[in-house]
Amino acid sequence: MKPYIISHMMTSVDGRIDCPMVGQLSTDEYYITLEKLGSCSKLSGRVTTALECTAVKEESSRMEGTPIGRTSIYVARKSDEYTIVVDTHGKLRWQADEADGHPLLCIVSEEVPEAYLETLRQQGISWIAAGKGRIDLPKAMEALSEHFGVKRLAIVGGGHICGGFLEAGLIDEVSIMVAPGIDGRKGQTAVFDGIADTGCNPFRLKLESVEQWPTDIVWLRYKMK
Repeated sequence: MKPYIISHMMTSVDGRIDCPMVGQLSTDEYYITLEKLGSCSKLSGRVTTALECTAVKEESSRMEGTPIGRTSIYVARKSDEYTIVVDTHGKLRWQADEADGHPLLCIVSEEVPEAYLETLRQQGISWIAAGKGRIDLPKAMEALSEHFGVKRLAIVGGGHICGGFLEAGLIDEVSIMVAPGIDGRKGQTAVFDGIADTGCNPFRLKLESVEQWPTDIVWLRYKMK
């Protein structure tokens, strides 16, 4: 069991997703289409969260202490939707227990110390700790479904998170907003990035819909084959 997972991203024509760059090419289209995807929890990575989430107090170094070394799940409160953050080493510090009107839920690895999880508990923030060295995404998605009742999940940033979910075979649908502009800068993150297997075959898609907007943005929706 896992949620139905949609990758929903805004990109330039050359596939780059730097937020300040695409922000110059678009206004509210991304969030309008995000609402059209229906009720779903939103998931992003540490870098995107630190940049955009007002609930973040600061980004710090990983907390010292003995790793918990086991799967751990804590449900602070149940909700129809969550704001979910993938923060492998627990580097984010929080000043609120919710963001965008929904309770926070942190997904971390089993490398984080108990002291970090205790800070989340004291702040009323839920967590899933799964995976040694790196987060076990399939196990974390099972926990989202089983313990939190998450049925639909939208990945809203960034490229390495999308790449990780893609590599793990967890994505069901790809929703892409192509903005009318080109980035072209060297080294910028793409929509799906960071897959280590350089010899892997392309992940094939089936086009479901195309929608052109008056602002010259094109919204593409694909199902994974």
